Amino acid sequence: MLYKQILQNKRKTILLILLFSVLVLAIGWAIGYLANNDFWSGLLIAAIILAFYVPITYMSATSQVLAMSGATEIKQEDNPQLFDVVEELSLAARIPMPKVYIVNDPAPNAFATGIKPEKGAVAFTTGLLDQLNREELSGVAAHEISHIRNYDIRLMTICIALVGVIALIANFGSRMMLFGGGRRNDNRKSNPILMIIALVFVILSPIAAQFVQLAVSRNREYLADASAVELTRNPTGLIHALQKISRDPRDVKNAKDATASMYIARPLGNKRKKRASLLATHPPMESRIERLQNM
Repeated sequence: MLYKQILQNKRKTILLILLFSVLVLAIGWAIGYLANNDFWSGLLIAAIILAFYVPITYMSATSQVLAMSGATEIKQEDNPQLFDVVEELSLAARIPMPKVYIVNDPAPNAFATGIKPEKGAVAFTTGLLDQLNREELSGVAAHEISHIRNYDIRLMTICIALVGVIALIANFGSRMMLFGGGRRNDNRKSNPILMIIALVFVILSPIAAQFVQLAVSRNREYLADASAVELTRNPTGLIHALQKISRDPRDVKNAKDATASMYIARPLGNKRKKRASLLATHPPMESRIERLQNM
C-alpha cells in the first residue's frame, strides 16, 4: 500500500509536469496570437520562462518556504521531547531524520518541506507546542513526516511552481494586450475564432491551474492523515490535535497564499474555516476528523 502510494505520487508528479507544461506553452501561444497575431513568439517566451523558472523554484523551494515562514532550526537540547518524537516517527517511516524548525507564532500549526526524504524538514509553531500534549504532537509530527515519506512535498512544490508560471505569463500577457502589443503595425489578418479561443484560454488557464493545485492539495491531506495513523497506530492523538487546532481562530502571521497548502491546517482565513469550497486549500476539518474516527 505504502510503496504503491509513493509510486502513484511519482507518476502524478511526472503527469502534472507534462500537463502544466502543455498548459504553459498553450497560454504562451494564446498571448502571442492575441498580442502580435503570431503563433511562435508567445510559445518561445513561455518555453524560456518554463525552462528557467521551474528548475530554480524546484531547487530552492525548501529554503524559500522556511525563509518565508520565519522558521528557525533548533537543536535537540532546545526541545528534547520534540526531537524524540520526530526521531521515533522517522525511524518508523524509514526515512532520514528531518531537520526540525520552530516558527514563533501563537497560532497552532505545522508544515513539512523538502523535495525528497534526504532533504526533509518539519516545522512547528510555538502555539502548537504550547497547546498539544505528547500524544497529540506525535499525531501532527506523523502527518508531516508522512508528507515527506510519500513525496507529497515534491508533488506540491511542482504544482506551486507551475501554477506560478501560468499566473506570471497570464499577467504578462494581459499587460501586453492592455497596452496594445505589436498588433498596431501588423497587417496580417487574424482568425476571429482563434482570437476568441485564445482570449478565453488566457482568462481561464490561471483559474483552472489553481483548481488543479487545490484539488491535489486537499487529497494529499486525507492521505497524510491516514499515513499518520499507520505510523502511530493511534488515531486519537491526531484527532485531538486537529480538534484543538480547529478551535483556534488565529492565523499564522507569516503564512503566504503560495505556501498555505503545505500546512496541516489552513493557516489563513480561519474565521471562514467552516465554509468548504473549491477554493479551499484543505478539506473541511470535520470531514478529516470523521474519517479518522472511522479508521
